Amino acid sequence: MPLPLRIGRFNRLVTNRLTQPLADHLPGFGIVSHRGRRSGRTYRTPVNVFRTGDDYIIALTYGPQADWVRNVLAAGGCELFTRGRPIPLTCPCLVTDPRMRWAQLPVRLVLGAIGADQYLRLSRAPTARGAPR
Repeated sequence: MPLPLRIGRFNRLVTNRLTQPLADHLPGFGIVSHRGRRSGRTYRTPVNVFRTGDDYIIALTYGPQADWVRNVLAAGGCELFTRGRPIPLTCPCLVTDPRMRWAQLPVRLVLGAIGADQYLRLSRAPTARGAPR
């Protein structure tokens, strides 16, 4: 079972505000910019993100019911800020993988300890010229 939502609420109010200035520059972290399904507001959510080819994997530490996940799935994509640059992402796919084959051992251990066996896989959106960045 992923982290309890009450921890998510605390992180949204406290931890996220402290980590946002750094999260888009640190390896293994990023900020997902997404639009609310009902409000239309733009939100920025710090996440653990891993690159595999032209795809990006975001660990779902709070599970697939987190608002940001539902927003990204409903919109069909988002913008990821990582390593100091924006990356448009599309084709979100919710994946359950109890073995977490995509992750290195330390990441597998942490995610396994909290029961986070789901992730969101997104592809880099094509640029205006039709080729990935």
